[in-house]
Amino acid sequence: MSTTPATTANSRPSPARQRLLDAATDLFYREGIHSVGVDRIIEEAGVTRATMYKQFEGKEGLVLAYLRGEDERLRALFAEAGSASDDPAVLLDLVIAGIEQDIRERHTRGCPFINAAAEYPDTGPVRELIDEHREWFRATLAQLARGAGLTEPEDVAASLVLLRDAALVGGYLDGQDRVGPAFARTAHGVIASSSPKAHS
Repeated sequence: MSTTPATTANSRPSPARQRLLDAATDLFYREGIHSVGVDRIIEEAGVTRATMYKQFEGKEGLVLAYLRGEDERLRALFAEAGSASDDPAVLLDLVIAGIEQDIRERHTRGCPFINAAAEYPDTGPVRELIDEHREWFRATLAQLARGAGLTEPEDVAASLVLLRDAALVGGYLDGQDRVGPAFARTAHGVIASSSPKAHS
């Protein structure tokens, strides 16, 4: 199961870079990317404008770093599951549980990639990164489904991606405590319906 981040840093980020990224991650997710200006991020991070442009070469660079961080967090969820078990069926259960926890506790204002895509409708570096992330997510789920012996791994993966998208949006609108269990219940139903036993 591939969990390598799309971009891997050669060293730990500098404290100033990390403060900028932390501030941008919080503000972009809570308030939207286009509504948050560079000056606001600089103020929140407590750095100079020169430091900001040295680290990220502008706002788009910071947006890309923010989304790469979100990508790495989801990859880390798979890596954590992989460290707990090498059984693909168990891994699927662990990933579903991890996604449900994420819906409840962290991503309470929708999917950061869907939110970003709405603000960047045209082709460009941001949309390319979003597309790359979603292809990795779908392919990794299909790989797990295939390893678990499910009869339609590509369909299972597509359904799980769709369910996560809906749950992240639905959690924001209807409440995480209602949507989280519904996501897990429906995701397990998708997996059960594609098990060899269901087709025997």
